[in-house]
Amino acid sequence: MGVSEERAVPIPVPGQDLALEGLYVAVKGAEVPGAVLAPPHPLYGGSMDSPVLNELAYACERAGVATLRFNWRGVGASAGRPSGERADADADYAAALEQLAQTVGGPLVAGGYSLGAAAAVRCAAEEPRVTRLLLVAPPPALLDRAALARFPGRTLLLVGERDAIAPAAELAALVAASGRIELALVPEADHFFTAGLAELGPRTRGFLGDVG
Repeated sequence: MGVSEERAVPIPVPGQDLALEGLYVAVKGAEVPGAVLAPPHPLYGGSMDSPVLNELAYACERAGVATLRFNWRGVGASAGRPSGERADADADYAAALEQLAQTVGGPLVAGGYSLGAAAAVRCAAEEPRVTRLLLVAPPPALLDRAALARFPGRTLLLVGERDAIAPAAELAALVAASGRIELALVPEADHFFTAGLAELGPRTRGFLGDVG
């Protein structure tokens, strides 16, 4: 499927007087699936312009999955003050997920990178249309392990071989008991994917190939 539309969209956060900056990429077709892709920590330069999110979005488009990327509050054109606090991250992510649920008719994918991946795990539990998790380098200390274990769909967890912030060995031990989580190790990559960035696309497309 080809890209039919790419547009900037405001994402209102329910119950709060602020809106987030979002970028929606549609794909052609009826009842298409959609994926929310959240950036890393806003206090450490995390934004929707991340090369990792760009790679994921392109892979989703090639797999026929619409995407909604967004900036955390206080980043880019998003209103508010950046914090990275769990409550703020969850409110922002949930707002993006709700907007995407109202936009596409197919199943949903909750995705993110680093802090964004941790928020995806928590918010997926509140949206029954989420059938898959696409997680890139979630720091184990930020993961809600109980929520991840309860998630009934499939999960792809991508992590760099040399990631010191989201150590592959610790994540491997965390998911070993689950039959629904696929751990994909990216050779030579660190947390920032200064190497191995091109590996994310093929892994993502393979994981999402039958999501619709």
